[in-house]
Amino acid sequence: MWIEQDHSLQCRFRFADFKVAFAFLTEVAVEAERLEHHPWFSNEYNVVAFRLCTHDADNNVTARDYELAAAIDAIAGQYNTL
Repeated sequence: MWIEQDHSLQCRFRFADFKVAFAFLTEVAVEAERLEHHPWFSNEYNVVAFRLCTHDADNNVTARDYELAAAIDAIAGQYNTL
């Protein structure tokens, strides 16, 4: 579930293992490139965290962030998240 906090949309996803988490991130990277909107993320073993904000809007949340969040959710739906 995405939350808006500290001028960003934030969400964490947990997967079975590192390999699955990294496969998920690879798909997110392709979609982020297509949307020309690149998120901050971290990946530690099986947990991937995102912070989305728009730099051109003084690091605030915009429609572009919600669009990318929806795309990330759609990708995550193809995986078994924990």
